[in-house]
Amino acid sequence: MASSMRSLFSDHSRYVESFRRFLNNSTEHQCMQEFLDKKLPGIIARIGDKKSEIKILSIGGGAGEIDLQILSKVQDQFPGVPINNEVVEPSAEQIAKYKEFVAKSSNLENIKFAWHKETSSEYQNRVMENKELQKWDFIHMIQMLYYVKDIPATLKFFHSLLAPSAKILIVLVSGTSAWDKLWRKYGSRLPRDDLCQYITSTDVTQMLDKLEIKYECYDLLSTMDISDCFIDGNENGDLLWDFLTETCNFSTTAPPDLKAEIVKDLQEPQFSVKKDGKVLFNNSLSFIVVEA
Repeated sequence: MASSMRSLFSDHSRYVESFRRFLNNSTEHQCMQEFLDKKLPGIIARIGDKKSEIKILSIGGGAGEIDLQILSKVQDQFPGVPINNEVVEPSAEQIAKYKEFVAKSSNLENIKFAWHKETSSEYQNRVMENKELQKWDFIHMIQMLYYVKDIPATLKFFHSLLAPSAKILIVLVSGTSAWDKLWRKYGSRLPRDDLCQYITSTDVTQMLDKLEIKYECYDLLSTMDISDCFIDGNENGDLLWDFLTETCNFSTTAPPDLKAEIVKDLQEPQFSVKKDGKVLFNNSLSFIVVEA
């Protein structure tokens, strides 16, 4: 491996920008929206039954865009019932954005917010030490399990915090997506970082099976337009390369043979479809709903 190849996570501002390009070039948010609009109301239909307050725990809530949509669906389902929404998020920057977002939003009168600047495992340790095993009606972990070291222990812990008829929603890339193929084939040749694991819904459902935890899994198709990746020196393409490989400046630092191999693969049908002159990478998502 070329010594100049380094993990994308070592350059925070470049990581943030490459993630932004990913969102701009993919249907990730539309896919999430479709799930929230069509599936979520049925999933949360019973979580607040006969409850004087609904307790929601957001693990890795980021800047809160998805969180507030989830809260609005819960409000629609249980009008006027007070909601206690706690957020576990390690980035101070994201928490600040979340608070701003809440300040600018309306219809949040019956929601109480609390933020904890910590990772899910720090939260877990704190709760265990203080013996504060509060039960929750809905816990969601959206696109965050990649950053957890011991996933089975995390799943088991949060499952133990569910109140009767409560649910956990886990969102991550599908085992049928091209991410799975990319990571399996090239993961060992890309700079690894302790911060992130290559896992898909297939790994998580196998862990849940082993733990004998009941769940349902829904897959929704999402794509990312990677056409710019095949144009040399294209800035958008270079940032998408970084996101795809989790490597800083992959386009300019990767060994040429490695890059050529991935360029060829990304255009193959098991990775992408070609449509209207675009190359669309399979970014399908899985929505795993865990039962109490």
